[in-house]
Amino acid sequence: MKSNAQKLYEGLKADAVLTEQADLRRYLTGFEAEFGYVLTDKNGTRFFTDTRYTEAAGKYFADTDIEVVLFERGATAYSLLEGYKSVAIPVEMTLAPVYNELVKRGYEIVDSSKAIIDAMCVKSDAELENISVACDIADKAIEKLYGTIKEGMTETETAAELEYYMRAMGASGTSFDTIVGFGPNGSMPHYETGNRKLKFGDVVLIDYGCKYHGYCSDSTRTFLFGDDGKHEDFKEKYGIVLDSQLIALDGIRSGMTGKQADALARDHLAKYGLDKYFTHSLGHGLGLNIHEAPRLSPSSDDVLKDGMVFSDEPGVYFESGYGIRIEDTLVLVGGRAQRVTKSDKKLIIV
Repeated sequence: MKSNAQKLYEGLKADAVLTEQADLRRYLTGFEAEFGYVLTDKNGTRFFTDTRYTEAAGKYFADTDIEVVLFERGATAYSLLEGYKSVAIPVEMTLAPVYNELVKRGYEIVDSSKAIIDAMCVKSDAELENISVACDIADKAIEKLYGTIKEGMTETETAAELEYYMRAMGASGTSFDTIVGFGPNGSMPHYETGNRKLKFGDVVLIDYGCKYHGYCSDSTRTFLFGDDGKHEDFKEKYGIVLDSQLIALDGIRSGMTGKQADALARDHLAKYGLDKYFTHSLGHGLGLNIHEAPRLSPSSDDVLKDGMVFSDEPGVYFESGYGIRIEDTLVLVGGRAQRVTKSDKKLIIV
């Protein structure tokens, strides 16, 4: 079976394809390492790395078309390219000094950025399985947290508790720094989790996800910690946001642009004058990275295709008041969106 590295090479007109970026190396080879270069030419693919990874990489690639080569002390990326005239690199992700040095040395540069981004945003069955497991872990962890969260816990303690559950259930780590916002702190979409203590009657917003075999899940749940009878406005708006999220889920189709998908939720919020409080995009792709193509935003012309995985996360935020965000990870299958995260979205009062 051909590696993704070999497939990428065959689609590019260059003597060699060189990739250094960690996430792209992981996609091309399936192997995770802090250091290495993937080089593919007409003779095949070689993974150059140092002694920290040669043994593990050798075992990992034993039955593949990838050869492991020790990156000798004193070698450089440029020394790997001797004898080639043209080289493909992901220009958008390459540091300017590296790019300029390659040009200075006389290489014809072919940009591999679009080819690898396009490939990464349509997931294989194996990738979809890893994402599904990551989402299942996230679902089970938040359900467990509902039963253990207590008054007086800080946001940081709550995040740690949730992350512990995800790790204990098999996650290798978090997809990003968990966001926990109690009360008015939830009104900041990318709030940095702090030390506010949980109080009876607080609106709680938690944005979280975990990794499984390198692949991410992403979910947000907003709920009430006790009902003090003062949240009729919140409950009404929660229902509107949930409806907008479900409208997007039901309406997204293969062939749509990210702009059209975003409008499904945004237009519903506009009927209630809430679109001005929806201050971010509807969603983003995810896979090995928490943010990948496609983008589902008011300006996105990205075309949605079967096999793409992305978030559906409308939200409204009222400064110094509260925030509501409801987010699922979705996948396009048979032309329609399906949920991958499946925990309950009805308004929960813990």
